[in-house]
Amino acid sequence: MTVLELALEMCERGYKFQKVDLYRSSATEFIIDGDSLIPPFNAIPGLGTNAAINIVNARKEGEFLSKEDLQQRGRVSKTIIEYLTNHGCLDALPDQNQLSLF
Repeated sequence: MTVLELALEMCERGYKFQKVDLYRSSATEFIIDGDSLIPPFNAIPGLGTNAAINIVNARKEGEFLSKEDLQQRGRVSKTIIEYLTNHGCLDALPDQNQLSLF
């Protein structure tokens, strides 16, 4: 069964798919949340299992301060940051750690 066939089957059974969640997604497994599924990080194109595990481990140290912080602590590429940003997963994070004094 292909991923598309599996997704269609899940929709037929009444499940919905959420987007990858920075603080709730697993590295490698879908999470059931009521009648919806939260995809794992390694479901993101180009983000392998090791990078997914790095993100999960980095978030155990505390919330991410910015996209820059996520990239450094999670050891992920700018491409992955852009993908997460484009899909609304990082809306609450500023681009950089810097604070403006003025």
